[in-house]
Amino acid sequence: MSRFARLGANEQGALLLIASAFGFTVNSTMAKVLANGGMDPFQIALARAFFAFGALVPFLLRGGLQAFKTKHPWVHFWRAMAGSAAMFLGFYAIAHLPLATVTALGFTTPLFTVVLAALVLKETVRWRRWSATLIGFGGVLVMVRPGAETFDPDALASLAAALLVAWAVTLVKRFPPGESQAVMLFYFCLTSLLLAIGPAISVWRAPKPLEWVMLAGIGLVGVAAQALFIKAYRTGESSYIAPFDYTKLIFAGIVGYLLFAEVPDGWTLAGATVIVGSTLYIARREARIGRRAAAPAPDQGALEKS
Repeated sequence: MSRFARLGANEQGALLLIASAFGFTVNSTMAKVLANGGMDPFQIALARAFFAFGALVPFLLRGGLQAFKTKHPWVHFWRAMAGSAAMFLGFYAIAHLPLATVTALGFTTPLFTVVLAALVLKETVRWRRWSATLIGFGGVLVMVRPGAETFDPDALASLAAALLVAWAVTLVKRFPPGESQAVMLFYFCLTSLLLAIGPAISVWRAPKPLEWVMLAGIGLVGVAAQALFIKAYRTGESSYIAPFDYTKLIFAGIVGYLLFAEVPDGWTLAGATVIVGSTLYIARREARIGRRAAAPAPDQGALEKS
């Protein structure tokens, strides 16, 4: 038995989530290197979709045509559209913003998810989560400082990507429990592939051999990071492992400094701290509520006897 197998479920989940965070950072790094070399984000997005699609199909084919069937094609369609648009905006943001800034703004997805859960799913959101959400958006204002001379409009692309990811997450909640995650990824990759073909061809330039390697890596590493992320949350308790997802910010800061000479300023660090703190509180709060809801109701007969 390996050392990993001997660990508890929470420890395994934490390590899987750290590996996922590292994978996503590697993905962003390769995308930024390609963008700095003059490659258009749409061409990068096309390669991401193509190689990810190619990696998924063999696994789905093992299950036959039944593996591709779904009773919710329109939900898949709108989820895939939102995810694809988020991917395009995300690569654009990576090309124009420091990695640590893009990563920190990406953590606003849980904040947008709270708002959409209340407005779309009609979930009850109590004052503690609303307060944490408003504080988190306050951290966004600290980071981007709209109206200031240092305001970068490219930050809006990163925020829009986070909003679209939150919308995709909201749509996922409309699926029944039995809907396959592999099928969701398949329709996402297929949709993003079809959407990216036209714009990518219009800006296409022939990649160099090393660029081909990185383009393939973006697709394959991206799928692997997503799979690790899903596996992590299926293995460990979300309230325990959620903080480890923020290692992405550490990885992005280190890589940004070493490879791209990016040094976050005080405002960015302060805003990122507020965003991380608020989303961490929301994650722990939701996990606590989930445990209460899952707890068995007390035996009325036993209560009467006591």
